[in-house]
Amino acid sequence: MPLAADVRLDKWLWAARFYKTRALAVEEISKGRVSVNGQPAKPSRELKPGDVLQLRQGVVEREVVVRALSSVRGPAPQAQTLYEETAESLLKREQAAESRRLAPEPASTIVQGRPTKQDRRRLADWNRWSAEAEPD
Repeated sequence: MPLAADVRLDKWLWAARFYKTRALAVEEISKGRVSVNGQPAKPSRELKPGDVLQLRQGVVEREVVVRALSSVRGPAPQAQTLYEETAESLLKREQAAESRRLAPEPASTIVQGRPTKQDRRRLADWNRWSAEAEPD
């Protein structure tokens, strides 16, 4: 994998396999989900080794340190050599994964499901009579 002197942020995120396309990387950066050294970044920002990136992929938040620069997308093992995830970030990701695993299934909270035809008729009948005022 050729190493580059100056690499744009969007191109590096794509080469390091954080996003599947450069367009997705640009979109996430534009939405403010990627910051460099604690500051919001633009897709054209030039990266340097040692920069700290905070990025969010869906619900997963990561903090990585740039170790090498590359503008070419290569195999995953080579892409992983471009960065190093901080220990704090790894711990947070593991805790988040565990909490998602232990969280209740949203569908299991539904007790009775959709109303039946008979239930809908009862509701309509109740609404019809409860909404009218009694004449004096």
